[in-house]
Amino acid sequence: MHAFTQAAISSLPLVHRGKVRDIYAVDDAHLLIVTSDRISAFDVILPTPIPGKGEILTQVSNFWFAKTRTLIPNHLTDVPLESVLPDPHERVGLERRSIITRKLDPLPIEAIVRGYLIGSGWKDYQRNGKVCGIALPPGLRLADQLPQPLFTPSTKAEVGDHDLNIDFAQTVALIGTDLAEQVRRVSLAIYTLAAEHALSRGIIIADTKFEFGLDEAGKLYLIDEVLTPDSSRFWPAEAYQPGVSPPSFDKQFVRDYLETLDWDKRPPGPELPEEIVSKTAAKYREAYERLCL
Repeated sequence: MHAFTQAAISSLPLVHRGKVRDIYAVDDAHLLIVTSDRISAFDVILPTPIPGKGEILTQVSNFWFAKTRTLIPNHLTDVPLESVLPDPHERVGLERRSIITRKLDPLPIEAIVRGYLIGSGWKDYQRNGKVCGIALPPGLRLADQLPQPLFTPSTKAEVGDHDLNIDFAQTVALIGTDLAEQVRRVSLAIYTLAAEHALSRGIIIADTKFEFGLDEAGKLYLIDEVLTPDSSRFWPAEAYQPGVSPPSFDKQFVRDYLETLDWDKRPPGPELPEEIVSKTAAKYREAYERLCL
């Protein structure tokens, strides 16, 4: 399968090219977001794309946007791609990886929810018995399910920089008390709904991150991507065992490979071998099929 590495749309102005998404201005109120097959790890865009990944991320996000509408509105619109890109040549390869969204003001945080003790949360816990300042019971093991899901936000870094975990007080300082409490409440509600659905399909959502934006009236919307293999840690329930790092459906597979290399986690990132690319693509496809079909 041919990899889609970058959108090349000449009829609309490019607003931003991120780690994975290319964002174009449609008009003053709408954006065209194209999800590429680029993959990043440790906040570095890798030179090797994962074919089909952008389509899967878009379809998984759209599934969750629909499923969470009762909890919070989202940035999706019903504007057809043909009305934004009338030239059929510009639409080639974009249909399943593009969305037309409302233009909103993104919050300066990533809303992370952790249901299990893994990753940087596990490192924090080993160091001081806390995760992002939240004290946890002693004696927890790697990959243990937490007593209850935790809201542990982070800052949003520029491309090439690293996100930084922050506590709730710092979140309040950034966006205010009322908005911070609303984001925490809806993030935990979305995670709870999604984790229940995923578990019924044989997937554990160990942790995930959400992004939110405001309209001109200050109303909160769910934006960006939702509960995808890029923004979440998915584990197969049948292989889950506390005390060991479970296999995953997400890009943790790529991270694990990169950890075996002599790489300082700074740009440029290393090329991925074909075996890692094909296995990663297969894991993304399986996650989509389990969750959404």
